[in-house]
Amino acid sequence: MTIFEQEVVAALENKKSNQRANINQYLNSASQSIYIIGKNDEATEFASRYKVDGVIDDYSQTEERWHGLPVTKTSNIPKDAIIINCVSSISPVQVTKNLKSAGLNNVVEVAELISEDGEILPLPWFVSQQRAEIKQYASWWRDLYNSLSDEISKKVLLDVLRFRLTANTEYMLDYEVRLKDQYFEDFMKYKDEIFVDAGGYDGDTTEEFIIRYPDYKKVYLFEPSQKNLSAAKQRLSGRRDIDFRSVGLSDISGTLYFNADAGSASAVTNGVGESISVVALDEELRNEPISFIKMDLEGWEMNALRGAEQTIKNNKPKLAIAVYHAAKDFREIPQYLLGLNPNYKVYLRHYTQGWSETVMFFL
Repeated sequence: MTIFEQEVVAALENKKSNQRANINQYLNSASQSIYIIGKNDEATEFASRYKVDGVIDDYSQTEERWHGLPVTKTSNIPKDAIIINCVSSISPVQVTKNLKSAGLNNVVEVAELISEDGEILPLPWFVSQQRAEIKQYASWWRDLYNSLSDEISKKVLLDVLRFRLTANTEYMLDYEVRLKDQYFEDFMKYKDEIFVDAGGYDGDTTEEFIIRYPDYKKVYLFEPSQKNLSAAKQRLSGRRDIDFRSVGLSDISGTLYFNADAGSASAVTNGVGESISVVALDEELRNEPISFIKMDLEGWEMNALRGAEQTIKNNKPKLAIAVYHAAKDFREIPQYLLGLNPNYKVYLRHYTQGWSETVMFFL
């Protein structure tokens, strides 16, 4: 058994949820008040099973209730309260640190509550999905680990994989939330790029790119939401050589639906939301020598990459592709891209303390 395989097995055998019987008794018999932090499926499910006194949200200015529970600030919580930390996508480690800094020491992590039998809480979607993926494709994940181009990438894969298998934040202690650094790594050697920003949102990535690499040649920003595109145009007003395209990218041209009100998580939906036009990159920019493509399309990356097949084959552009939306993305995206260009070197970086914002780079 390889070191990679040993670490994965050890993570699964060392689940915090092995303590769930005592925790269940602790929660049911607790005389203290119980609060949730984090608004997601796990928080909703916990509130349906246990008496919860409220939801902690230090950022909401207007929301007074969430799923019928009062919303309150950390400063209002009794020091002996039990806090259920349900945060899992961005900053679960920092949330626990902040709570303990405020004198709230009875913090229970989701990893201590989840189990396959769902006695206290069922497995979060990212955990159940990852366990099914590793069970079926264990040898492929081992091979990916061995093929990555630097030791940092290997550590990132192992840490992120173990977190996605267990929800145990111990594997995320070495990470910080650094979203501004996303897509921008020294090993990519960006220079004189013709850049495709696929999933341009409000222009935040393009703005960071042109600040860091002012010698760029041109930017094509693709954003199907008119609301988001308008914000991007305003943010990038006065910047040179930016071509705004009010379409999404896919494998074929056509019409899809899009939940434009979800902010940076706006994604293609099954017939819900606003109607949007989509195009294949190969057709839209057929004769343009694209040198760098970034994609974060909330799970639509494979469709867009298939529509960029000839561009990738012919130009061999640098690629920064989000792979965190589904466990299979870690497998399907490199399989596809290395099939188009076997000479790509593959790197992996992670930009949060949770399951989101993992980027695979191809150079």
